[in-house]
Amino acid sequence: MKRILLTTASLGVLGLLSPALGADLPYAKAPAIAAPVYDWTGVYVGVFGGGGFGNHNVNNANGPSNTAPTDFTANYDSTGGVAGGEVGYNWQSGSIVYGVESDLFWSGIKGNDFNAINSTPNPFPGVSAVDADNLRWGGTIRARAGYTVDRWMLFFTGGYAFGDIQHTNTAVPQVAGFPLNDQFTVHANGLTGGGGIAYAVTNNVIAKLEYRYTNFNGYNRPGNPFTPNGQISYTTESTYSVVTLGLDFKFGGPVVAKY
Repeated sequence: MKRILLTTASLGVLGLLSPALGADLPYAKAPAIAAPVYDWTGVYVGVFGGGGFGNHNVNNANGPSNTAPTDFTANYDSTGGVAGGEVGYNWQSGSIVYGVESDLFWSGIKGNDFNAINSTPNPFPGVSAVDADNLRWGGTIRARAGYTVDRWMLFFTGGYAFGDIQHTNTAVPQVAGFPLNDQFTVHANGLTGGGGIAYAVTNNVIAKLEYRYTNFNGYNRPGNPFTPNGQISYTTESTYSVVTLGLDFKFGGPVVAKY
């Protein structure tokens, strides 16, 4: 009987002490849930569209002279839309993204100096012919680098640019014995650079806003001694500033966990 009572008492004491003892025992903390972070690595293709403006210089190719029109220069602007497609690859290391991208685009950026030439007084002394430029199409091959915060990326880009610019010179007044117009296509090339911001809308769809400035090399229209429509030789130079919105589809590069 005594043994039964002692056993019962011991079990009761252990029951009272177990919560206090349990509070002093070490325990393993549950791991925190990892926050998913977007991975920009992967191949992508996309489309873009927007608008821009060009700035053009036409200069006498024979050097300075005191007698017009052998010494002339004219500057004018052009405006219009662009649309195209692109393909590229991004590689992410930490918060930094490196990449390459190439694009081709149609352009409707065009303009001329007709209004300036026909104003009074003429702001371009010695210039009577009307010049016009039309950027027909273009493309680029560029490097890219960006800084990311999860699905946001601020990026910069630069590289080689090429395209076709149609130039038209209209003799005003028409030179006797020569046609009225001299139209030709400049196969231009030069450098381009810019930047923008991108956001991964989904794991595969990326939206972006981008600005690029392009400087094409000058072209000399030779004369022997005159151009085909009776003008003296001249050079043309063109630069363009373009703003576009784009959508890219990215292959690969899953969302990863960050601990």
